[in-house]
Amino acid sequence: MESLHWFACLLTAALLLVSTFFRRRRHLALPPGPKPWPIIGNLNLIGPLPHRSINQLTLKYGPIMQLRFGSIPVVVGSSVEMAKVFLKTMDATFANRPKLSSGKYTTYNYSDILWSPYGTYWRQMRKICLMELFSTRRLDSYEFIRVEELNSMLINMFNSAGSIIKVKDYLTTFNLNIITRMVLGKRYLDKDDNSVISSEEFKKTLNELFLLNGELTIGDSIPWLRFFDLGGHIKRMKECTKEIDKFLDYIIDEHIASRSNEKDNCVANDMVDVLLEVANDPTLEVKLERNCIKAVILDLLGAGTESSSIVVEWAMSAMLKNSKTLIKAQEELDCVIGPNRWVQEDDLINLPYIDAILKESMRMYPVTPMIVPRESREDCKVDGYDIPKGTRVLVNMWSIGRDPTVWDEPQQFNPDRFIGKTIDVKGNDFELLPFGAGRRMCPAYNLGLKMVKSSLANLLHGFKWSLPNGMDPEDLNMDEIFGLSTIMKNPLMAVVEPRLPLNLYHTISNK
Repeated sequence: MESLHWFACLLTAALLLVSTFFRRRRHLALPPGPKPWPIIGNLNLIGPLPHRSINQLTLKYGPIMQLRFGSIPVVVGSSVEMAKVFLKTMDATFANRPKLSSGKYTTYNYSDILWSPYGTYWRQMRKICLMELFSTRRLDSYEFIRVEELNSMLINMFNSAGSIIKVKDYLTTFNLNIITRMVLGKRYLDKDDNSVISSEEFKKTLNELFLLNGELTIGDSIPWLRFFDLGGHIKRMKECTKEIDKFLDYIIDEHIASRSNEKDNCVANDMVDVLLEVANDPTLEVKLERNCIKAVILDLLGAGTESSSIVVEWAMSAMLKNSKTLIKAQEELDCVIGPNRWVQEDDLINLPYIDAILKESMRMYPVTPMIVPRESREDCKVDGYDIPKGTRVLVNMWSIGRDPTVWDEPQQFNPDRFIGKTIDVKGNDFELLPFGAGRRMCPAYNLGLKMVKSSLANLLHGFKWSLPNGMDPEDLNMDEIFGLSTIMKNPLMAVVEPRLPLNLYHTISNK
């Protein structure tokens, strides 16, 4: 009898909670959206490409829309105006991150820059990134690394002239070598290196991490199912981080030993040195633990390698599909740079069409089609609608990039639309936000721009490009696979032939 009494009490309490929830919900003026199903909410409407599924719903329900992912309320902004509200006007209100499985299992319990909750620790880490890791002075000091690795990639491509190449392999190696030298002090992942993970294993693991960080994990939407790990996403996350953790421990231990040997003469030569130096600062508000350092290193290696490679691959694919743009880009390079030298970083400001190509590619094929989810920190109103505390917020940049009220003929790849326009990619123009905007904007966007512009310009200047086996440009598949970074479903395969005098392929001099 006593057990029945307790059961009745629990059932009554549960019914009261449910009725309170629905009574409160009835009094809220929520944004329009499809009616959710029991338990799963609107997850049945979300396909393998969530940005496209959500775009179709936006066409029916408007630029601000309410969904439910399981039991979690989700608000989607799909217009320039809504992007500006969420990422600028009310940036502080929506500056938090939801506690998703990816942040817990792949970033040492939300210890990185991307997934850490808004607060003292995040502000401290962002300040370290802006003032220490990505300062103009430090990035300029690494220019010789970018030049040397660009030279290495171009020589490797020259040696593959006439054969079919997988373009992303060259781009990923190029970016990985730059990032490992800047962050870790040397390549580490060369074939003859004695580190605990090979270059190919590392690239494969990074790809897996980016894919998993973008997955809609069932347990994040229906918390009581998290234990069952439906789909096996959490298991895969743990396996990835287990392998990379060994490598990161190896890196940190080696740096600590090196700094100890150098004693008082130790100078911070790479970003791990900087982080270890900062970790000893007694004035830090939050102590920088070992796992925090590992999480930031993983952020730097992943974002600097994967995202930059994807941007250039999409741009090259778009030009091969629209050959007039490729011809026009090379005409600009011939005019500005000439046939007797390579493109240097100082030249990039004088190449508006190269800049326009990248902007147009990032508009049509955004690497992050939906800005990494944010979360409301308090109850608020947006456009007259109630947004309760804890609501997840998505900004669909894919929808904005295809919006006919913003862009003329948005389905057409046309870099000329940016010529003479002041639209930038630095978080000021909400029509185009490849690096995000506001407080949670990518702190390394300056480095990313240098790497993608320089590599794209030199690939176009140094080589003639064609599709393999006489493929018709119309047959080039531009389908994508969704993740934290959205990659090409079918990696770009192409044939390159030298375009400059052969002696130039032996060296690229830095000014």
